[in-house]
Amino acid sequence: MKLSISIVLLSFALLGASSASATGLATCDSGARETWQPQEKLEKMLVERGWKIRRVKEDGGCYEVYAFDEKGERVEAYFHPKTLTLVPTSRYPR
Repeated sequence: MKLSISIVLLSFALLGASSASATGLATCDSGARETWQPQEKLEKMLVERGWKIRRVKEDGGCYEVYAFDEKGERVEAYFHPKTLTLVPTSRYPR
């Protein structure tokens, strides 16, 4: 009985740890949020390049962007919040 309770508690602990981690394809060592550039600056930069932004959110310490790029292709791209540089992933290696 004691063993089964321990297994259940361990399972919940592992489940909680995995749900707290990033869900995306990239992680950024981005430091304190006060040092990040504003999301709006990233959006403006991408729109000037011809992107059509659908959504920008934070994931794994990065800005995750859902958009259509200048070619009209659907994109899920990650950008470092301090430098606003593209974070290479297997889906968008540029």
